[in-house]
Amino acid sequence: MRLRADIFVSALLRRVFASGDFAAVEKKGAEEAGAIFIRQHFRDGLETLYAPAPQTAFGDEQTGDRLFEIRLLRAEPEAVWAMLERERKFDPDLWIVELEAEELGDLIPLARDGG
Repeated sequence: MRLRADIFVSALLRRVFASGDFAAVEKKGAEEAGAIFIRQHFRDGLETLYAPAPQTAFGDEQTGDRLFEIRLLRAEPEAVWAMLERERKFDPDLWIVELEAEELGDLIPLARDGG
């Protein structure tokens, strides 16, 4: 069973604050099953956008996990915003979480390359 979106986001925010960084919910989505997008802000003004990984990235043991993939890496904020606007048109119930942290460590579970 997959962890509810609101619980995942709440836990992520607490972990970010515990590490001494800042996080905020830019857009609240569906509490139970909303897709979660994460914007990582860097001091140089660039951003990395993490998006839900496709189902092909999940192994048999990961069916209930949330995995992310990097959709845009150290991109201009306008490019991130444009991609999120396209996603919002497709799925208005998505979450957008903003993080101000140079390093995320293991805060966001990333899909392995190649699925």
